[in-house]
Amino acid sequence: MFLKCAADHSIVTVAILQEVNNVARKKPNKVEVVDYMSMDAISAIVEQTDMSSPLGLRDRTMLILLYDSAARVSELVGIKLKDLRFGKKPTIILHGKNNKIRTAPLSDSTVQYLKKYLLEYHSEAPLSSSVPLFYSRIHGEQYPLSDRRVRYLLRDYTDKARVACPEVPEDVHPNQFRHSRAMHLYQNGMDLTLVSEWLGHANLETTQIYAQANTEHKRLAIAIATPENSALFSGLLSSAMTIRLPSRRTPQR
Repeated sequence: MFLKCAADHSIVTVAILQEVNNVARKKPNKVEVVDYMSMDAISAIVEQTDMSSPLGLRDRTMLILLYDSAARVSELVGIKLKDLRFGKKPTIILHGKNNKIRTAPLSDSTVQYLKKYLLEYHSEAPLSSSVPLFYSRIHGEQYPLSDRRVRYLLRDYTDKARVACPEVPEDVHPNQFRHSRAMHLYQNGMDLTLVSEWLGHANLETTQIYAQANTEHKRLAIAIATPENSALFSGLLSSAMTIRLPSRRTPQR
């Protein structure tokens, strides 16, 4: 910045500025932060939905599917009935970024919620239909639910869940369900390559953030579980106080 300023005042320093600009710059170490929630926090949010009402059924099914499939919110609202596959191995087709398509497996519990939801909201539509899975009705027409609407509903349920579960963070966004699913899969032993495929990452390096975050999480857990003043280290600390290095003796001539 100094040389840029100097170059504006004297043409002599322009050559020096050019030489400095040619020096290779080291990229700073970028630390990725993964916003993920505990299973207790996610359950607390989902449980805020009212299953006695059709809207509550819709919202619970939507949140459960958001977590189980690790879908982005744009992928969630883009699901059509024809993307559902109910067979021996239930799956769902997700349409991701740059028109990339991936298939995500579904748990049996999620399938049960989906079937109940379909009976309520799509009782007359065939599964081969292109109508949106989650929709809002405007002037009698079905339109895909908007990203904004999903975020609004999630914020409302989150505020209520935080009263019952302090682990629920502030400002929960839909992508935290995706991050949480990926982290839970990795913590339970799924290989990072499979997690990468599950999330639809084009590069495995993108998925490395979960391994790094998990390592940091373990380090913090160890630090909390074993503080420096723990009795475990009392003997070591007292011994360290009595250790004396041998003094150097001047060699005799």
